Amino acid sequence: MPRRSNSSSARRIPLGSLTQPGAKPDRGCDACGSQRVTHIAIELTDGSTVDFASCHECEHRRWVEEGTALPVERVLDKARKD
Repeated sequence: MPRRSNSSSARRIPLGSLTQPGAKPDRGCDACGSQRVTHIAIELTDGSTVDFASCHECEHRRWVEEGTALPVERVLDKARKD
């Protein structure tokens, strides 16, 4: 399924997963340095798009919006329906 590109911001982090090693970004996990990291783009309820990364080694997760890391509490606020 093709990725939608309705966001005005350009992707800074190439997306990929363990099943697509060629698409895997060079950057590993921020916490442990593992390369076993899955990256996906998520469109939140408020219309913003965040890049989500999850490490398969240490389970560290991060959300990034336009180059800025977001705490999970902020992501949950942005994903909450009014």
